[in-house]
Amino acid sequence: MGCVSTERRNEATRLVIIGGGPGGYEAAIGAAQLGANVTIVERAGMGGSAVLTDVVPSKTLIATADVVRRAKHSSSFGVKIEGLDDAETDFAVVNHRLLDLAKEQSADIRNGLERAGVRILIGEGRLLDAHTVEVTGTDGSLQKLDADAVLLATGAHPRELPTAKPDGERIFNWTQIYNMNDVPEHLIVIGSGVTGAEFASAYNLLGAKVTLVSSRDRVLPGEDADAAGVLEDVFKRNGLNVVSQARAEAVTRQGDKVLVTLADGRVLEGSHCLVAVGSIPNTKGLGLEEAGVQLTDSGHIRVDGVSRTTANNVYAAGDCTGVFNLASVSAMQGRIAVAHLLGDSVKPINLDLVSSNIFTSPEIATVGVSQRAVAEGKYQANIVKVDLATNARAKMMNMEEGFVKIVSRKGSGTVIGGVVVAPRASELIYSLALAVQNNLHVDDVAETFTVYPSLAGSLAEAARRLHRHM
Repeated sequence: MGCVSTERRNEATRLVIIGGGPGGYEAAIGAAQLGANVTIVERAGMGGSAVLTDVVPSKTLIATADVVRRAKHSSSFGVKIEGLDDAETDFAVVNHRLLDLAKEQSADIRNGLERAGVRILIGEGRLLDAHTVEVTGTDGSLQKLDADAVLLATGAHPRELPTAKPDGERIFNWTQIYNMNDVPEHLIVIGSGVTGAEFASAYNLLGAKVTLVSSRDRVLPGEDADAAGVLEDVFKRNGLNVVSQARAEAVTRQGDKVLVTLADGRVLEGSHCLVAVGSIPNTKGLGLEEAGVQLTDSGHIRVDGVSRTTANNVYAAGDCTGVFNLASVSAMQGRIAVAHLLGDSVKPINLDLVSSNIFTSPEIATVGVSQRAVAEGKYQANIVKVDLATNARAKMMNMEEGFVKIVSRKGSGTVIGGVVVAPRASELIYSLALAVQNNLHVDDVAETFTVYPSLAGSLAEAARRLHRHM
């Protein structure tokens, strides 16, 4: 389908979007560019929790931690910084900066939406039916919006344990962690998934004593095992304590201390605790039943490959759908939704093409088919892993750990997956993502010029080694 034949309909299409996060604002801009009349309803600020309390502030904190890491290792480059041993992190400045950056990014998004002609309403939106949205303003006022289509992009909020209620002072969820004015003396992190690992890594580098409680036998249980192994080694070398195969039963506050009780009866004592045990989709009070929108067993909004729900003309995108809790996937879902709605060219979302990054130190970036999927027999593939220890640029950068891994389909030799563990792995994975997206052959990667010296050179080396398996 093409947008030319539907131009007249697009101009009349009234789209109401509930939620101003990546899924919502990207969809709004895309729909406005295709000629739709777009209204976006957001209760906090443009960018949603991703910009205001999650992705932007957390990655800014991690960037600060990386500055500390580089400073501490400066002596190995022959650079001596007087007073480095006495250096301290001014958390008031750190938190002020990251929250200011979040607000600045939110303002930039709002300006972009307004330039695109999108109407913005600050308030709570809910469906009265599949074609009517009720908005409750911050002053309690009510207004009804008629809609030809609705996109739900309401996100998710931190899951809490009934026996570990955050108080925002000593016990935190990930939206409250920026309340601290000083580096915590001893931070206990419950949850060894992406969020827990990222914060544990950051606060460890910032000078806090950190204990990470993992209910599984290793950190990042859902990620590449080799990558998780590298990260655990780094944690151990940096003095970060990982308590494996331990489930937290309760967290209580005792004055200026927190006590974390484990299922086996052990009690961990710290100064602060971060509870990072997943998220819950924001689907309550949305009027989903009235509009005929069904949920999955996990409580997420059920969608198909083009972001349609079970209700006519109601779409959904982002963390509320449970597809992948990634800002990039949310944005893609939103763009796909409006393209489908407005008759533009569209392809269903393909999760085998998704690239993601874990912002620990070192970073862990992945794309496409995993080694686990190959081991489980879901794909027939060859896998080559090249350690960065032999890479000239890595030696110059004093990198002590990291690798690149490429997965190629057996027989055809096309690149179907990859892993990069390195500083700035989030930047390196893009070349592999292009290879996966475009079905490039390993020889295409191997024969492409790389800069010497560069970390990317190891990607070409891995591809050359895969040529031998063909």
